[in-house]
Amino acid sequence: MSIAILFASKHGTTEKVASQIATLLEDHKPIILNLKKNPMPDLSAYNTVLIGGSIYAGGIQKRITVLIKENAEVLLQKKIALFLCCMNEKEAENEFNTAYPDWLRSHSVSNKIIGGEYNLDKMNFIEKFLVRKISGTKTSISKIDQTKIVELVKDLNTKP
Repeated sequence: MSIAILFASKHGTTEKVASQIATLLEDHKPIILNLKKNPMPDLSAYNTVLIGGSIYAGGIQKRITVLIKENAEVLLQKKIALFLCCMNEKEAENEFNTAYPDWLRSHSVSNKIIGGEYNLDKMNFIEKFLVRKISGTKTSISKIDQTKIVELVKDLNTKP
C-alpha cells in the first residue's frame, strides 16, 4: 500500500500529527508532503491519501481546499482518510464539516478531529493576543488526542 500524507500547517501542529501518523504507518513507508512546499503533488502514485489541516481564523488552509478541488476525481479513486487539528472543541465537528466537502467525508474511511495546540512561541504578537483573549490561556497548550491518531491508523489498516 503506497501512502501519501498531505498536510498544511500554520504553526507546526498538523505537521507534528502527520509525522506521528507516519511513524505508526512506517511499515508502509508513507510519504509526507507539506503543501506549502509542494502545493499540487501528483497523487496518481498513491493508493492511499491522508489529508490534514488545521483551523486558523475560522477556516482550513486554502492549500487544502485547492488541493481537494483540483484533485476531486483522483481522490474518489483512492482510499482516503481525513484529519483536522483544532482547539475549539464546541465547534470542532462543524469546522470539520466545513473544512472538508461532504462527498469527500463520505468517501473517506476515517474522519478524525485530532485536537490541537496553541504554540505561543510560534505566534506573532497579534496571534498571541487573540489566543490569550479568546482562550484565556497565558501559556502554550497541547491537546492532541493520541487516541484519535491511533484510531485513524487502525481505520486505514482495517477498512477497505
